[in-house]
Amino acid sequence: MMGLVLAILAGLMFASSAHAQAATEQSQSQVGIVTPLSFIQTEELHFGQIIASNAAGTVTVAPNGTRTSNNGIALLGNSHQPAEFAGLGTFNQRVQISLGSNAIWIYGPGPRMRVRTFVIGSTPTAVLTTTPRVFRIASPTGAFRFPVGATLEVGANQTPGTYTGIWNITLNYQ
Repeated sequence: MMGLVLAILAGLMFASSAHAQAATEQSQSQVGIVTPLSFIQTEELHFGQIIASNAAGTVTVAPNGTRTSNNGIALLGNSHQPAEFAGLGTFNQRVQISLGSNAIWIYGPGPRMRVRTFVIGSTPTAVLTTTPRVFRIASPTGAFRFPVGATLEVGANQTPGTYTGIWNITLNYQ
């Protein structure tokens, strides 16, 4: 009888410990603070996940977030996004926007890939270059946001892995 009671108690302890498990996950929080006559990046440019084909091609992320490809490159998931920036000036103020380079290289486990044709989500959209383009701040508060998309050149049979690179954008408040 004592063995039966111990077996029942052991079973109850096992059952209750299975239900008493807890899990913990970490999460991040962040905030971007914009001061007058400054700007910050609020989102990074991501081309998302792709499968390269046996032919060279391109993947384009437009400023509105749409993504397209050509030459058999398969687009996977929805992890792509345009870069996004936020700034603060004054209503109707002129702002010059330019790039540090018209094209950059991103590097990973295989041959480097080129990113080119950076497009700002203005109305109408415009290609950004090293030559400054002038825009006006239309917001009565002076706060503004703008997305930037680009085109990625993918090599034939590009080696799988993560590729990264850095590009510069400059705002000159006038």
